[in-house]
Amino acid sequence: MKDTILSAKGLSKSFAHNGGQVHVLTHVDLDLYEGDFTVIMGASGSGKSTLLYSLSGMDRATAGRVTYGGEDIVTMKEKRLAKLRHTDFGFIFQQMHLVSNLTMFENVAVSGYLNKNKTAAEVKERVEELLEQMGISHIKTHLPSQVSGGEQQRCAIARAVINNPKLLFADEPTGALNRKNTKEVLNLLTKLNQSGQSILMVTHDMKAALRASRLLYIADGNIIGELSLPPYNPDDEKSREAQVNAWLNSMEW
Repeated sequence: MKDTILSAKGLSKSFAHNGGQVHVLTHVDLDLYEGDFTVIMGASGSGKSTLLYSLSGMDRATAGRVTYGGEDIVTMKEKRLAKLRHTDFGFIFQQMHLVSNLTMFENVAVSGYLNKNKTAAEVKERVEELLEQMGISHIKTHLPSQVSGGEQQRCAIARAVINNPKLLFADEPTGALNRKNTKEVLNLLTKLNQSGQSILMVTHDMKAALRASRLLYIADGNIIGELSLPPYNPDDEKSREAQVNAWLNSMEW
């Protein structure tokens, strides 16, 4: 049986709007497990990104608990939460948020320095290793504006994993990429997962969803369905896509 890495109980999120309350998440219960590639799908406005942000502490839930390492993220003080995001969590977004006046190497290295658990030499060695792994070592001195969107996203992935996070959060990481770059980024994420990296990803893209070992479907602020899948194998993609399509249709996607 897999170990639980993060657990949510009764997680709710509401926003004030026009004198009333808009309920985005309603009493979500969810366990995330070590080594899983968990993917959340759902219609636009269903609450999938809000769920990811609430689980990761990027946004504060209105009610409920999110337990990680015996601590509740919902009530955690900001200083402690900031440290957690530097050490235990990694983040990838649709928009890469690279610093425009830093090189690709420097964009990755900054996160390593913020951790403060490594020497400058150790950070440099780790960055070189990651850039090679991501296939972008040849452009390490380039600025973000000088490289493609796919190369920027690979840099963002390197930045997200430089501190060996326990859990990697990805919000629509291929949403701004073309078909070729999408496949390259998904291959990198799959390789990371198959090396042991736990991932939680939100997506609306079928090709991205196929990489999951566990698919969750959210509607009206709650999880209404789940599908378990074997490890991704490109040779089985057609049958896998048919299975996922049938499941999504049953969810009325």
